[in-house]
Amino acid sequence: FRLKPRGTHAVSVCLGTACFVKGADRVLSAVESELGISLGETTQDGRVTLVVEEECLAACCGAPMMVVDGHYHEGLDVEKLNAILDGLE
Repeated sequence: FRLKPRGTHAVSVCLGTACFVKGADRVLSAVESELGISLGETTQDGRVTLVVEEECLAACCGAPMMVVDGHYHEGLDVEKLNAILDGLE
């Protein structure tokens, strides 16, 4: 159950073993920095919610990865990550 409304977009960063080994902690830090929020929070404009960390999103061969509104984004680095987040309306 959600006790708070979610933003227009939901972002989940995988922190499973394969993603973590490939730098998911850096991806999560970059997401938090880019959005100015922490896990479980929503941006002030209600645009994006950073969903509480995921243990595994089942895309280990594409690590590190995240899911945005149900769409998988694999092989992330900061440049790709920022492009994805900047593209959210």
